[in-house]
Amino acid sequence: MSDTHDFDLLVIGSGPAGQSAAIQASKLHKRVALIEKRRRVGGVCTFTGTIPSKTLREAIISSVGGNADDEFGIRKRPEMADLIARVDAVIASETRVVRNSLARNDITMLEGEASFVDPHRVAITNDAGTRAVTAENIMIACGTNAAAPPTGPSDGRLIMTSDDVLKMENLPSNLAVVGGGVIGVEYASIFATAGVQVTLVDRRDQLLDFVDREIVDELMHQMRKKDVTFRLGEAVARVEIFQEGRPEVELELESGKRIIADCVLFSIGRAPATEPLHLGSAGVETDDRGRIPVDEAFRTNVPNIYAAGDVVGFPALAATSSEQGRIAACRMFGFEAQNFGTLYPYGIYAVPEISMCGATEEQLTRDRVPYEVGVARYRETARGQILGDDTGTFKMLFHRESHDLLGVHCIGTNATELVHIGQAVISLGGGLDFFMNSVFNYPTLAEVYKIAAHNAANRLRHVRGKRRSEQQADDRPVVSAEVPERDDPRPPAGSRTTERTGDE
Repeated sequence: MSDTHDFDLLVIGSGPAGQSAAIQASKLHKRVALIEKRRRVGGVCTFTGTIPSKTLREAIISSVGGNADDEFGIRKRPEMADLIARVDAVIASETRVVRNSLARNDITMLEGEASFVDPHRVAITNDAGTRAVTAENIMIACGTNAAAPPTGPSDGRLIMTSDDVLKMENLPSNLAVVGGGVIGVEYASIFATAGVQVTLVDRRDQLLDFVDREIVDELMHQMRKKDVTFRLGEAVARVEIFQEGRPEVELELESGKRIIADCVLFSIGRAPATEPLHLGSAGVETDDRGRIPVDEAFRTNVPNIYAAGDVVGFPALAATSSEQGRIAACRMFGFEAQNFGTLYPYGIYAVPEISMCGATEEQLTRDRVPYEVGVARYRETARGQILGDDTGTFKMLFHRESHDLLGVHCIGTNATELVHIGQAVISLGGGLDFFMNSVFNYPTLAEVYKIAAHNAANRLRHVRGKRRSEQQADDRPVVSAEVPERDDPRPPAGSRTTERTGDE
């Protein structure tokens, strides 16, 4: 590596992608510096995204679960100040962990706002002024910001984005959430758990269309039990703020429906935080949504500039962002690094939480892959009874012929932890036999794998028995019956390729 530059790698952003890229490059004995505009490291993930929202979720669940009813049987609502205090404590702890990790790997920390001067030179501006540093390679890992509401910039009080949640001084009585993506669904269910009356508005007819339909249906059922109102297939036509008396917001939908709420949380997507970087000065191209296109090595159109994490778009998960940063650091310095491919788990930290890995029933049906389902309920496990979760649902999808595991889907307590067993089995090419012949700790939620495997085996046994009966009947006289003709041999959209029979 040339000594004509200050560093071998300069990383912009200290979120999961930036951390991972910097640490990996350091372990390859490269000179690495990391630029962070905040006074603390961790990026969007730590300060406004993953860590705060998940901590708020756990704090609310713990508070609600521990609040005894008063003499009138009314459950006390948690205080926002107490919730924020818990979030702040976790953020502070996580920040220390990240900073210590970077320090142990001899990574130079540079505080300030970064902007490109040319492909190898970046200006850093802070209270002390502006300085320029150079690097042979540069990694852009600046993350994203919440998309601005259509009404204009949020005020953090009546009109909010997910980046503003920690600014709330009190829990509202009524909350309208506009946007039914992952973040919108998470916050809608979290606030509903805290006793807030929530209305969720989304212009799409289905929530979370990449998630198994049965799992989403169960989530909506659980959210309705917490008095969440869904307005799907609806769009906001007008927003009006009333400041007189008690401040409130009125949403008028295109259908004419009106929603009155103490505040509105717009969760309508996120935009790359690249504007301050002056990417044009380095010649880095972006798409029409501001994202940075990259190749398999996470290299941009400029050979020495790389990008990873949410700024490159899908899948925009903290876990995948971390892997992208590591892979990019390896490849930019000529080291082999295997891509993580398309098999990775999704975690949606709603209440209850959802996790999945692999194919859904809808995908397998669309692709005409023969499969069978194994289902287990948390109430069938001792651990589910101990935890008091009798609504959790777990399902596995197996190939009907090879019995390979194709997908794992779960909703309920610790779903995001349970899914990794299935992920490992899919990755290693395992299937039904593994679960039938394995022993799981008792009492644990992991027993759902065993229960679901037996459930799938019963269904597959039924299919085999049905085939034998059909083969034996081939020589018998056939009683004719008129059957409507179908030009298209494929199953109807959304249907299963096999009949769901057997023990539930």
